Amino acid sequence: MSQDPWLQNYDATCRLAQETAENIHERNRQQRTGGNPAKINMTLRANLQKLKQNISQLKEGLLRTSSSRRITQAEADRRQNLIDDLLSREKQLNATFKGESSGAEVNRSSLMTGGNGGAAANPWLINETDETKGLSFGEIKQQQQRIINAQDAGLDALAAVISRQKTMGQEIGNELDEQNEIIDDLAHLVDKTDGRIRNETRRVKLLETKSASCGMWVVIVLLLIAIVVVAVWPV
Repeated sequence: MSQDPWLQNYDATCRLAQETAENIHERNRQQRTGGNPAKINMTLRANLQKLKQNISQLKEGLLRTSSSRRITQAEADRRQNLIDDLLSREKQLNATFKGESSGAEVNRSSLMTGGNGGAAANPWLINETDETKGLSFGEIKQQQQRIINAQDAGLDALAAVISRQKTMGQEIGNELDEQNEIIDDLAHLVDKTDGRIRNETRRVKLLETKSASCGMWVVIVLLLIAIVVVAVWPV
């Protein structure tokens, strides 16, 4: 399995820092023995500039990788610690190159290990978590991939829940629309019924008026008939 490009770049930057430290040690040796360190000083300036560029590229690469969630937050923090260690080594190398160190010569093993003392430390184990101790790069990558897959599965489950909630919301909205239509229909029917009731009420009043008039005429007619009968048939 191929190694992570960022880790490859970090490994190359560590080798460049080690090479620069060795060149500084050689430059100091030539100065003590009366040699001419002009050529090696040119090499050191180029190496220090390249070291600065490499660290800047590592920063940009870490930012892109962490923002795209291709690595876990724990791995991003670990890589940031590695970059911070490289920055400290770069600062120490620049100070030594310019002759700003407190002693006549910076301890060579300190330059090789970033100021950690005598024995050279494994740069990949700096601030390493218990989860990745004893794992190879391939195993760490697989572990990160499993974590990312688990996160993706969680996001898919969340998306499914949101989709169901959206569907339920749409169904509730459709049901509310149907209820509103039914209410509008009922209101229309109530208005029509109210109008019919008013019309029927007017008709009933009209019939009552007509019935009263007819009754009065019937009484008048009966009185006239009684008068005529009395007149025709004398006592």
